[in-house]
This record gives sequence, structure tokens and C-alpha cells, in this order.
Amino acid sequence: MDEEYEVIVLGTGLKECILSGLLSVDGVKVLHMDRNDYYGGESTSLNLNQLWKKFRGEDKAPEHLGASRDYNVDMMPKFMMGNGKLVRTLIHTDVTKYLSFKAVDGSYVFVKGKVQKVPVTPMEALKSPLMGIFEKRRAGKFFSYVQDYDEKDPKTHNGMDLTRLTTKELIAKFGLDENTVDFIGHAVALHTNDQHLNQPALDTVMRMKLYAESLARFQGTSPYIYPLYGLGELPQAFARLSAVYGGTYMLNKPECKVEFDEEGKVIGVTSEGETARCKKIVCDPSYLPNKVRKIGRVARAIAIMSHPIPNTNDSHSVQVIIPQKQLARKSDMYVFCCSYSHNVAPKGKFIAFVSTDAETDNPQTELKAGIDLLGPVDEIFFDVYDRYEPVNEPALDNCFISTSYDATTHFETTVADVLNMYTLITGKQLDLSVDLSAASTEEE
Repeated sequence: MDEEYEVIVLGTGLKECILSGLLSVDGVKVLHMDRNDYYGGESTSLNLNQLWKKFRGEDKAPEHLGASRDYNVDMMPKFMMGNGKLVRTLIHTDVTKYLSFKAVDGSYVFVKGKVQKVPVTPMEALKSPLMGIFEKRRAGKFFSYVQDYDEKDPKTHNGMDLTRLTTKELIAKFGLDENTVDFIGHAVALHTNDQHLNQPALDTVMRMKLYAESLARFQGTSPYIYPLYGLGELPQAFARLSAVYGGTYMLNKPECKVEFDEEGKVIGVTSEGETARCKKIVCDPSYLPNKVRKIGRVARAIAIMSHPIPNTNDSHSVQVIIPQKQLARKSDMYVFCCSYSHNVAPKGKFIAFVSTDAETDNPQTELKAGIDLLGPVDEIFFDVYDRYEPVNEPALDNCFISTSYDATTHFETTVADVLNMYTLITGKQLDLSVDLSAASTEEE
């Protein structure tokens, strides 16, 4: 281990693995270490017995739930936008050759007390029970405007400058009502709060376009895809990729103490009495606790069920977003469900997650609105974890720390953090203009 590396990556969470893969492909000499004897860190994937041990403290789960090895329960489940930046990043590194994807069945939103399919095209708007007849026409016009909008072609702008016009002002021009604004902002543009309403509309319009393009690409009923066997496959795929490019992976390395010189710059990592020297460190918050601050907590419930989520058209994989206003909360709530169709549970079993930013000390009460949408559950586990963000100055100490995973059940915020870190580490933007067909799904 007594060697010099350009970058040492600590932790094999999704963010760290993606960065390790990107840097390896760039020809950077990387050593990747983890104190655990398994891949994935906070974003690991557990079989049924591991899940039981984590939440119930017992070694074996009851037999009626099926074989433990048939379960791949992701601790940070997030769907990928079919045309989104994560899929482009995976293609850029060629890690897609180690993974198989399958389209996700449904994308829903909870509005006015009901679970409804998210409409995104003018045609879907006309059919949607979310809106009355006049609102459907107004929404249809708005969706047509978004569909035709081309940043480079002023003819498509209808005389509006979306870099100056706020989202609120743009929506006012189409006369849309509050519930429509809610589902567009939170379930299509995937904003996590309402701040976007007072920000330039261009970002929201481009997010809506991404949703519609992802939906069209897989000709499915949602814009999302998910790997077969779950996200636990991703860190391992990146480990294989890293090895191809000469990177080194070491699991089960206790302590992993980061060493600094007199000026406070990182010089290496010590584990079991050996020190590997390096110029830069990439890690999750748990490896450098004195360089991060707590920014909140996530409350979540994990349920094992024997049926799909009701009112989702029997979807075997689905996301339901509950915008904050619908529950008079400060943050959205997310419902995620996956099943044996993505090989994450035995036949006939479904895994559901309900997650949100914790606003109280009682996750069970707080998550009730989301849990109520699940119907009967075979087993349910509750969990609260803290979220951290870095407060260090990477230019001074050469430490690049990721932010903890948030409550969202899609990858958009996670990949934004990864790409921002990549630019900080390398000083360049990642080129994401790739051939998207390299991440096709099974059914295509």
C-alpha cells in the first residue's frame, strides 16, 4: 500500500464510485478504499437477512417472506431519468456494459387527495383527471410551448426571455391553477421545493423537456429506468471499470485516517500502520467528520408487500411524488416501489420506500400520508439518518467531500453533486454528449 496516488477515494457509495470511475477513465491513478467489507456505504444493497439484522437485530428473517438471497433492497433507492445526466455519465465511462436496465412502469403524483398519473404531453393533459376541462386546454397549450421550445431558436420563445422571466410569471401567462403548478414543478420538473417559482423559468422548462424526452425514449409509461438487481450493481460495476483502467480497490480497511501536512493540505491515508500518499482525497462525510456540518435528517419507511401500490395501474415499479403543499409540509414526500420484475425481491413480493426530510422527531407519524398509499404491508421498518454537507475549502486542503443522500427517489440531485465535484477536482466540465442508445433497456 506504500505507494503514491493522484487521488485516494474513501467510501464505495454511489457518488464516490462514479467519481472514481470518471477519474480512472481520465487516466488518473486512483486508490479506492472502504472501511466496510462490502460495497456501497450508505447506498449499499441488502439481502433479507442483512435487512433484518440492521432493523430488527436478529440474524434470520421469517421464512414466509421467501429466500433471503432473492432480495436486493437498496438503502438509497433512486430511479434514473432515461435521458438524464446519470445515464449519460454511465455511458461516458462505458460502465453500462456491466449493467442491464429495465424501464420503470409508472410515474405518479398525489394531488387533491388522490394518486394520479403525471401527464406531460398535450394529449395526456386532455385525458388527465387531474384537471377540469378548461384547465386541460390551458395545460395543453403550456405543454405544447415547452415541447416546441428550443433555446437556440428565438422563433419558439413567443417573445419571452426565460432567463429573465420567472417560472411564476411564465405560468401566469398560461393561466394555470395552483394544483397544476404543483404537479408540474414537483412531479415533472422534479424541484424539491417551491423556490423555482421565483427563479428564471428556463431551468424549469429544460427540466420538463428532459422528462418528456426521457418518456419518449423508452416509449414506456414513465421517464425512469432502473438496473436489474437494483443499484447495488453500480458500485461493483465501477470497481470492475476502475480495475480495467489500473485503479486499485481495497475493502475492509479499518480506520482510514486522513493525514495532513503543516499547512493543512492532505498528504495521504493511513490504515493498519501503512500510509498511501496522495495529492487529493475524495470521500463521503463519514471519513472527515470535522470538515462537514449537519444540514438535516431524512425519515424513511421500508415496506415489504405482496401487491403493487394501489391506484398505480398495477405498476410493478413506480414513483409517487407528494408535493409539500398537498400535506401542508415544508418538503416533498417520495414513494418508491420496485419488485420481482427488477429482480429485487422474490416472485410476488414488492419493496416500497417512503421518504421525506424529517420535520419532527416522530418518523412514523410524519410518514403516515405516504404509508397510507401503500395498502396492506407484510413488514415495515422505520429509519432516520442525518444529512451532512462539506464546509471545508477544497482549494486549501485538497479534500473533496460529497453531500449526504437526500430524500428524493430519483437521481437528479445526486448526479448534480457528482458533476460539481468532478469539476472542482479536475477543473473541467464533463462532456455528456454521448450516444444514449448504449443504455437501452431490455424491452427495446
